[in-house]
Amino acid sequence: MTDQTDIAVVGGGVAGLMAATYTARHDFETRVFDTGASILRRNAHLENVPGFPVGVDARLWLDMLAEQAERAGATLIEAEVTAVTDTEGGTFRVETAAETFTVPRVVLATKNDVSYLDVEGVGVIDRGKTFLDTDERGRTGVDGCYAAGRLAEKPHQAAVAAGHGAEVGVALLEDADVGFYHDWVAPDGYFTDRGRDLPPGCEEVDRETYERRREQAHRTIADRFSDPDLEPPETHPSLQE
Repeated sequence: MTDQTDIAVVGGGVAGLMAATYTARHDFETRVFDTGASILRRNAHLENVPGFPVGVDARLWLDMLAEQAERAGATLIEAEVTAVTDTEGGTFRVETAAETFTVPRVVLATKNDVSYLDVEGVGVIDRGKTFLDTDERGRTGVDGCYAAGRLAEKPHQAAVAAGHGAEVGVALLEDADVGFYHDWVAPDGYFTDRGRDLPPGCEEVDRETYERRREQAHRTIADRFSDPDLEPPETHPSLQE
């Protein structure tokens, strides 16, 4: 059976989740396919992440990124994508063992694995590790096909992967011609009291709404970081029995 969605993100690591957060928040039906094998599962502690001056538990941070994508409206599917192919109609066919999806846009974010990819016109670069040939915004040579993070030759650092995933998400939105994208919330009257229209994606909130959202944000972070049963880092596959 073949299903349809607006965007398929192949890979639920940092870059893929950030791209999905941006596209889902702009009301694109976004599905993220992930096997749960992100390298962050093996990281003992993550340094140099903006906003965490003494670092952060890598698995907790990854889980929070997944929660953020879901809150934005993305659907996370635990499945391995076995094939991404192009169709005569200019769309892409994304296959797992259980389902097949037809999508007009796909974001590939699977680190250095492209064994599933068979799309004519997408350049593959082999430097001992495999990358896809993209521009700085993650666009491949095929309209509607993007690569994010390490697969697009970005450095290993988690902060870089997050930033590039967001940039790819915004590039996709720009290419879809849905208007310039903001993601910030302004105090009531910040724009309108100056006779200006709200930019696309912006919102003005009154003091009550601001305080409620601030309290929810603080409470959510406190809850996540107070969990005594955080997962320990996983062993590298080569060391597993």
